[in-house]
Amino acid sequence: MTRVYRVLRKAYARSPFDGQGAYLYAGRWSSPGTRLAYTSEHQSLAMLEYFVHLETADAPRDLVLVVAEVPDDVPRKRITEENLPSKWREFPAPSELARIGDDFARLGKQCILIVPSTLAPHENNWLLNPRHAAFEKVVVYDSEPLTYDSRMFAARRSRTSRKF
Repeated sequence: MTRVYRVLRKAYARSPFDGQGAYLYAGRWSSPGTRLAYTSEHQSLAMLEYFVHLETADAPRDLVLVVAEVPDDVPRKRITEENLPSKWREFPAPSELARIGDDFARLGKQCILIVPSTLAPHENNWLLNPRHAAFEKVVVYDSEPLTYDSRMFAARRSRTSRKF
C-alpha cells in the first residue's frame, strides 16, 4: 500500500481525486479535457508542488490536505527521467509531456502514472486516472486543514539573499 497526498482548496475536498482541475485547466502532464488527479508520494512534495503556484500576497486560507492509500495491485506505469525530453523541467512545460498524460488516460491500461517531480526530480508525482476500473480500490481519507509556515511567504516577499 502506498500513500499519496494532495493539497487543494477546501471547496474541492468533497471529490479531491475526480480530475476536474486537470480536465478544466490542464497541467504539466495533461491537456484540457483529460481527467487526471495530480498527487505526490510525500506530503512535503505535495505542499511544494502547490506552493509554487501561490501568489505571495493572496495565499488562500482554506487549504486542506487529502491523503489516499493506493493498494499495490492497482496497475501503474512509471516514467523515468531517462524517458523524457531533455527540457522536461522547463516552464512552461514542453507539450510532449501533456501528450504523455493524455495518451496514458486515453489508453486506460493502468490507473496510475508515476512521473518525476520537476521540483524534486528524485521524488515522484502520481497521476491517478479516476475513470480506470481499479480506481475504486483507492482509499481516500477525510481532508484535514493545512497551513504553510509564514516564513515561507516572508522569504518570497523579501528575496533577500542569506549566506549560510
